[in-house]
Amino acid sequence: MKAFVCREFGPVNSHKVEEIEDPRAEPGMVIIDVKAAGVSFPDVLIIQGKYQFQPPFPFSPGGEVAGIISDVGDGVADWKVGDRVIAMIGNGGIAEKVSAFAGTLMKLPETMDFKDGAAFPLNYGTTYYALKQRGQLKEGETLLVTGAGGGVGTTAIEIGKAMGARVIAAASNQEKLDIAKRLGADEVVNYGDGELKEKVKALTEGLGADVIYDAVGGDIFLQCMRCVNWGGRVLVIGFPAGIPKVPTNLALLKGCSIVGVFWGSFTGREPEENTKNFDELFALHAEGKIKPEITKSYSLDEAVEAIESLEKRTATGKVVIEV
Repeated sequence: MKAFVCREFGPVNSHKVEEIEDPRAEPGMVIIDVKAAGVSFPDVLIIQGKYQFQPPFPFSPGGEVAGIISDVGDGVADWKVGDRVIAMIGNGGIAEKVSAFAGTLMKLPETMDFKDGAAFPLNYGTTYYALKQRGQLKEGETLLVTGAGGGVGTTAIEIGKAMGARVIAAASNQEKLDIAKRLGADEVVNYGDGELKEKVKALTEGLGADVIYDAVGGDIFLQCMRCVNWGGRVLVIGFPAGIPKVPTNLALLKGCSIVGVFWGSFTGREPEENTKNFDELFALHAEGKIKPEITKSYSLDEAVEAIESLEKRTATGKVVIEV
């Protein structure tokens, strides 16, 4: 089979698509013929040795796939050949076939095609957990979303609106703001001029946002700390712009909480709650309230280009590789 293979850490373009052996269906596992694989920022980091978890060499990046089961290992009772599934696999997804533990599978809803299925679990799972369990977003509150034109940012706009919040979407250019507005953001803010705090304060009568979903980090996070409302919650989603040094005096003065969002750990520690979250997310999708914003899909042979679009922060919405 063909797969995008990492044999040693290095720049994105130092890796390539190769022919490798097909995976086998070990006990408790299934083989999935991959139809589509989601690409996310951890894929940029993992092949360069910059991610917090590293698989043994050689490996393929790609932690979320949608496809059809083509083989079933011993001990697997709930799945059969031909089932349409979504799988969160950690890595290995940017390939024609992948092995997955049966316990990681979700049925691909009839309302979803393979591209939507591959684009769905990581971003929507992270965002729903962030806003529901960690941010405890309430109807009528103001939600500020940074990186609003990116993969997780677009899901935060949709889910925030579905939860009844007023959504202020912030991004670095007009193209991303146009996407945010189309997805239902009530207000949009360009923070390219470094005046995020002032603009958010102006839109909230000087109070600031009740919940801030920050997927950018760096200086943007510091500005978020200055435009959060009293008793607000600042959610740490990611930091492609760098890990900021947080002035803790602002947390004191604002009476606010800085809340870490580690969805991957949540899925292992609270699997029943995670399953409930996805039942609710699939229902929102069936109702037409959320849908992955896939602005571009790539072929397997274009995997370098797909991953680089995230590294260079030129991608908008979700990036998918069709296999």
